[in-house]
Amino acid sequence: MPFESPLALAALASVIPLILLYLLRPKPLQVLVPSLMFLMNIREEKKRFYTSITKLIKDPLFLIQLLVLILLALAAAAPFIETQQPLSGEHTVIIIDASASMQTDSRFSDAISKASDYVSNTNTIILAENVPVTVLSSAGSPAAYETLDSLQPKAVVADISSAVSAGMRTLSQEGGRIVVISDFAHWDGDDPVNAKNLAESYGLQVEYVLVGSSTGNVGIIQGEISAVEGSYTYTGVLKNYNNGRQSVNLNIVNEGGSAQQVSLSVPARSTQQFKVTNLKTGITEVRIAASDSLMIDNVAYISVPPASSKQMLVVSDTDKLPSHTALSLMPNVQTNLLQGVPGDLSKYSVVVIANKRRALASNEVSTLNSFIRGGGEVVFIASEALSANKAGTDLQSLLPVSTGNVVSAERGVTLRVLQETRLSEDIKFNEVAVYEYLNATARRDATTLVATTTGTPMLVYSTLGEGTVVYLGLNDALGEDAWNNFHNLPEYPVFLFQLAGWLGGTGSISDYNLKTGAVSALAREQEIQTPSGVQTTNRVHYNEAGVYTAAGKRVAVNLYNDRESDTTLTGQDVIDRSKTKDSPGIVRASSYTAKNYLDTYMIIIVFLLVMLELMIIRKRGEL
Repeated sequence: MPFESPLALAALASVIPLILLYLLRPKPLQVLVPSLMFLMNIREEKKRFYTSITKLIKDPLFLIQLLVLILLALAAAAPFIETQQPLSGEHTVIIIDASASMQTDSRFSDAISKASDYVSNTNTIILAENVPVTVLSSAGSPAAYETLDSLQPKAVVADISSAVSAGMRTLSQEGGRIVVISDFAHWDGDDPVNAKNLAESYGLQVEYVLVGSSTGNVGIIQGEISAVEGSYTYTGVLKNYNNGRQSVNLNIVNEGGSAQQVSLSVPARSTQQFKVTNLKTGITEVRIAASDSLMIDNVAYISVPPASSKQMLVVSDTDKLPSHTALSLMPNVQTNLLQGVPGDLSKYSVVVIANKRRALASNEVSTLNSFIRGGGEVVFIASEALSANKAGTDLQSLLPVSTGNVVSAERGVTLRVLQETRLSEDIKFNEVAVYEYLNATARRDATTLVATTTGTPMLVYSTLGEGTVVYLGLNDALGEDAWNNFHNLPEYPVFLFQLAGWLGGTGSISDYNLKTGAVSALAREQEIQTPSGVQTTNRVHYNEAGVYTAAGKRVAVNLYNDRESDTTLTGQDVIDRSKTKDSPGIVRASSYTAKNYLDTYMIIIVFLLVMLELMIIRKRGEL
C-alpha cells in the first residue's frame, strides 16, 4: 500500500514509549505473604518478565491504545490505493469567444444564452481572448449561471485554440466535455479545428456552437500618428464592408472643445484614407456619426501628451555614452549629462546612473535615496562602480539586486525574456551578446524581466517608498571597454525610449496609442482607470477600446483589425470542417488512475476505539 507522505510513518515510534510504560507500570497489591515465601526458588523471579508480557498482551486497553497510535501514524502518512475509474462527463468547460467581432448585433448575448443550456454539475468558464481568461473554475451550476450573466465581450482577437488547450488541462485528470461558443469569424493561433481534433483524441467530448450571421459594417481599421512640422498628424483608414457605396460623416472632437466634421464617400468593399492635422494635446475622438452592426470600430481614440516640463538626468564619469545620445533624441524631453548627482533633483523625472568606475559618494547616495522614496525613478546601469568591491552598503541597499564582481565570458552569453512586457516588445534580446557582466542576484521583492540563459538578472526593477529603481545589467561602454553589443543594435534607442516612457511618463507618441491586446507591466501595483472601471494591478492588459489612465499616462487603445471588423464573415466553414471524420484516433484510454485515500476511514476507526476504551475504563470503575 503506497503512502502520499511516507515520512509520517516515523510516528510509529510512539508505540515504544507505550510498551515501556505498560512493562514498567507498578501494580501494587495488599496481600498476606507467609515468611516461607522468601525461601522459594529464586528461579521464579525469571518468570516475572514473561508473565508481564503475557498480561500485557491480554490487557485490552494496551491493545486499543497500540492500535490507535498505529492508525494515527498511518493516517498521517496518507495511504491510498489506486483504481481505474471511467472518464467522467460531469465536468463541462464552457469556452465563450470574447473577441471584438462578438459585439456585432446580438452575438455575445446569444452566446451567453446558449452557454446556459450546457451548464452541468461542475463547470469551468473560459473567455477566449488573445490569452485565455478563466473566470470560473470547477464550480456548481448556481455560480455558473451567475458568472455567465456578468460577462462582457472585449476588443481583442480570440485565440480559440489556446482556450481549448486550457480546457484540456482542466479536464486532463477526470475527463469531461468542452463546449466552444463563437462566431468563428477570425482567430489568432492554431486552427480551431485542429484544437478540436486534438482534444477529442484525448477522449474528451468537444462541441462547437456557432452564433451570428453575416451583416454589413463600416469601421476604422487603421490609424497612425506622426510628427509633421512641429505638430502631430493622425492618418486613419476607413473601410466599407457593405455591398454598396457608403457616405460617411466623421465627427472629430478634442476634449479641449475643438471640433470638426469630415465627409467621405467609400466604395463598396473598399477603403478610404483620411487625415486629422494639428492634433491638440489630450484625447481626441474620431467618431463615425451613423450607427451600424459593430460600434466598437466606429470610434478611434487619439492621445497626445502635453509637453513635458520635467527633465531627465544622466550621471556619468564618461562623456560619450550611447545611452545619453539615445535619450537626448526623445521628443519633448530635455536630457542633461552631469558628472555627479546634484543636491536638488526636484526638476528631474528620471535619473540614470551610468558611472563606469567612480563609485557614488555617500551624500550622492543619500540624495538618490530621498529622491526615490519621494516618488522618483532611478535607473542604475551595470559597471565596475556597482560591483561589490566599490558599491558601499548604502548604495547596495538601493539596488533591486545584490551585486558581486565582474564576470568575463569569452564566448559570450545570451539573454532571454522572463516576462513579456512593453519593455521587451520589438526588442531582440536573443541577439544581444554579453561578454562581461556583474554577477548579481535579484532581491526577494524585485521583479526580473530579462536574464542571461544561466539565470543572472539583467533587467530588474523594484519599488522603494513611492519610487522605482531599475537595474540594467547591460553596460553601455564603448570601444575596447564594451561589455556587450546591445548599443550597436538598432533596437537600443527603442528600448531606452520604452524604458523612459514606462518610468517617467515620457517616451514617444506610440507609447500613448496602443492596439488592443497589448500588455504593460507597471513599476508597482497601483490603481488604474480602464474604459469599464477601476482596477488595482501591476500589469495592465489592454483588452478594451477606449482610454486607460495608468502610471500618470492617458493611453488611447483601439481595435484596428480588418478581420475583426469584417462582420460579413461567418464561421460555418469551421463547423463543417470540424464534423469531418479525418480526426486522429483516440490516444488516451477511456479510464484514468484515481487515488482513493484511506486516512478518513482510519480516523473513524480511531474514534470508535477511543469510545471502546472509555467504556472499558468505566466498566472497571477507573473513570
